[in-house]
Amino acid sequence: MYDAARATTLFAATLATGLVAGLFFAFSIAVMPGLRQADDATFVTAMQRINSAIVNGWFALAFVGAPLLIATATALHLRTGTRAALPWLTAALVLYVAMLAITFTVNVPLNNAIDAAHTQPTALRAHFEDKWVRWNLVRTLATTAALTCLIRGVLGYSPISSAGSS
Repeated sequence: MYDAARATTLFAATLATGLVAGLFFAFSIAVMPGLRQADDATFVTAMQRINSAIVNGWFALAFVGAPLLIATATALHLRTGTRAALPWLTAALVLYVAMLAITFTVNVPLNNAIDAAHTQPTALRAHFEDKWVRWNLVRTLATTAALTCLIRGVLGYSPISSAGSS
């Protein structure tokens, strides 16, 4: 039972982190480069609509679920005989928390500012775009690194080798 919970949690953490990393990656390689070609009013309107649309249960499930699942998987690997994946899971948790810090100190305040502002679209975009894109790339890299660590943890996880210590 313990091995099943550990494996399921590790798999779910990897899946949720992959979904978040993929979302940030899509913004880095497609959404923001596409919007870069739009005029200022279109850019601001599109970002406002994206900010509104992304606040939904599916996004929250992956975005908030991932660190909870990573932390749970890490805790489940603290038991003696199940620690092979522990360094990778710990690294994944640190990287994901770093991404959360970036998101809540840079990207979310920029999103809130573009949503609330009533100034000219050119001024809004000038304040928003380059900084948001730069920090989205950093959080993309952090989340992708967390995903890589989780995958490495999955590859190092063996319920057969730890079955005797459960």
